Amino acid sequence: MANAETSLTVDSNAERHTLSESEYKIKIQALGNQLNSANNLGEALINVKDDICELFGANRITVYVVDGVKRELVSRFKSGNEVAEIRIPVAQTSIAGYAALKQRLVNIKDAYDQGELTDIDPSLQFDSSWDRRTGYRTRQILAHPIVYQKYLMGTLELINREGNGEFGPAEEKAIQELSKIMGTALYNQKRIAARGSRTNKYDYLLENHLLTQKELTKAIADGAKRKEPVSAVLMKDFKISKKEIGNALEKYFKTNFIEYNANYPIPGDLIAGLKVPFMRNNIWVPLKSEDNKVVIAVDNPYDLKKIDEIKALFPGRPVTFYVSLRQDILDFIKLFTQDEKELAEIDDILSQLQVETDEVEEAESSVGDEDSAVVQLVNKIILDAYNRNASDIHVEPYPGKQNTQVRIRVDGACTIYQTIPFSYKNAVVSRIKIMSDLDIAERRLPQDGKIKFKKYGGKDIELRVATIPTQGGLEDVVMRILAAGEPIPLDKMGFSKRNHKNFISVVTKPYGLIFVCGPTGSGKTTTLHSALSFINKTETKIWTAEDPVEITQRGLRQVQVKPKIGFDFAAAMRAFLRADPDVIMVGEMRDKETTSIGIEASLTGHLVFSTLHTNSAPESITRLLDMGMDPFNFADAILCIMAQRLVRTLCKTCKRQYHPSKEEYDELVREYGEEEFKANLDIPYTDDLQLYKPEGCDLCGNSGYRGRMGIHELLMGTDEMKKLIQLKAPMEQIRDQAINDGMSTLKQDGIDKIFQGHCDLLEVRKVCIK
Repeated sequence: MANAETSLTVDSNAERHTLSESEYKIKIQALGNQLNSANNLGEALINVKDDICELFGANRITVYVVDGVKRELVSRFKSGNEVAEIRIPVAQTSIAGYAALKQRLVNIKDAYDQGELTDIDPSLQFDSSWDRRTGYRTRQILAHPIVYQKYLMGTLELINREGNGEFGPAEEKAIQELSKIMGTALYNQKRIAARGSRTNKYDYLLENHLLTQKELTKAIADGAKRKEPVSAVLMKDFKISKKEIGNALEKYFKTNFIEYNANYPIPGDLIAGLKVPFMRNNIWVPLKSEDNKVVIAVDNPYDLKKIDEIKALFPGRPVTFYVSLRQDILDFIKLFTQDEKELAEIDDILSQLQVETDEVEEAESSVGDEDSAVVQLVNKIILDAYNRNASDIHVEPYPGKQNTQVRIRVDGACTIYQTIPFSYKNAVVSRIKIMSDLDIAERRLPQDGKIKFKKYGGKDIELRVATIPTQGGLEDVVMRILAAGEPIPLDKMGFSKRNHKNFISVVTKPYGLIFVCGPTGSGKTTTLHSALSFINKTETKIWTAEDPVEITQRGLRQVQVKPKIGFDFAAAMRAFLRADPDVIMVGEMRDKETTSIGIEASLTGHLVFSTLHTNSAPESITRLLDMGMDPFNFADAILCIMAQRLVRTLCKTCKRQYHPSKEEYDELVREYGEEEFKANLDIPYTDDLQLYKPEGCDLCGNSGYRGRMGIHELLMGTDEMKKLIQLKAPMEQIRDQAINDGMSTLKQDGIDKIFQGHCDLLEVRKVCIK
């Protein structure tokens, strides 16, 4: 098994023995002789484990060693199968960590007695999470740091004296002696490993006890036999993480390690003109430009012939080399150059861009041919953004000889997707305008249009396009990918129990007015369509007026408004009222006329849904009253107003559980409101309280976040609320009444979801203030 040298945890059913100090000394000396004379410390520990347990009358023993990079104690070998590995910080959060931090002996009679721990040190804690995971009950703990001269090597920990006895002074003195012997043995082993493998790429793994020399030799042999890189064998057969292999390569090659990331920006300006087969055969790829410096990922930065060949391709520019794994480099090449429609490989596209002789200012002629490189490049940008679940694509040209930058928005956050050579900025913008049926000669005024991508690239994607003139005589283009698809069921929308119950109670009413409010891109349309899906029955006639129609449902009669020809939301609503509706949904009530018709329709027996661009539910009421709505009609019509935001959620694959500090807990309570927290959540601060934080993995692009969920603020149209609306009460009074009626604010709903393990306070604060 891997890492047998690093640590040992064993069970012993030995009976308790009482030994004299001299007997202890003799037995400790014998154990020391075995450990110091062994060629392999891991095997020696296995051989003496039962002797150590019997000597101390202990039920279990753990030998931790220090991970010198992370400053953690690590236990990697266990005779039981309860957990594969224990990692604990050198800190007061555990007994072993405290012994290592303070470099002093710790003897605990009852690990769960906080008073006993406080007597030793007020900050000392027992990490009970391992007991909960394993089902094993820890009582007594005797721990001592393993030190060689002044160097901390680890911690020796004995657990549970047989027969419920206690570890006494004799055991304390004996563990000091044994720890001293182990310190010498660990130091010698580390020194031998470092000396014997100075020329080995993986000496870091040996020095930090992640791998034995025997296992490394086997991995090298297996790699040669299977024609696989050694790194692949280490990850597959010996369960060494890619991160640890990266650390080893960083130390050996003395440069940065770069790991494959599917969301890495495509360096289009660097790829231009390079031959993909040459990069694949020689295992290298350009990654980015940094201060005129080219950053290259390569599998062997010490291969001077390869390095010279690569430098020759970038004359006059300094080149920096990062190390990466062979497969990661091939994945980068595939990401940067290939698209699933096989329209073209991007190196060919950008090579064509370089050799096309048409003047870029004459964009019309350079993009008229459907087979041109610009056509393929724009198609690739749209397809890649769609495949990465982006909501928006931003094409951002810069003046002079600066390259055009393409950014995409995923889960609400913008990231760089790729760069395009500066000489083709006008051609790309003109191609997008042609696809959108816009005037390519007009560059001084903003324009907007739509792309139905199916006729250009095969995929049934619809995009809303806006062009905006920017300084330097340039134009930015922003394309929003319209989210076609099925509505999400209401019980999958992330509502709290109260909000779900109350929202369903109003959407099933026969008439009235329901508003969903929030900024652009906060999921208002999705929520409305989910509500309509809930009540979409054969006996119910539902009309919707939208701009644009994004989500389609069978059973709904959906209308696309066209303001340019006078068919706006108000005109659509007047038409609906003559078309025998039961339910009307209007995309947005942005003016007095549309809102008045909506209130009128709700008072004449129709259920009306709409959206508002306001920050919170109480503010929506004052906004509508300021717009000139009759307070009595509005009060009669209103059923509820729901404000919502989309908050980035923690990646389900890699989010990490942790015990928050008291200060962090107090901050969450303070942000929620102490009285409301006690009344609504009432989650006490205990040793068992667990929250989650982002970690980062391949699936989430190492960001720690993947996907979004709604946080909601639901104001109900209660009788008391209707009275305040009739009186045109100030917003603060309306807000206080809504809270008295049971409303949770956006931030409170977000904090509730933090305790449920979905998100963290940083992301909640990004989307709401109160």
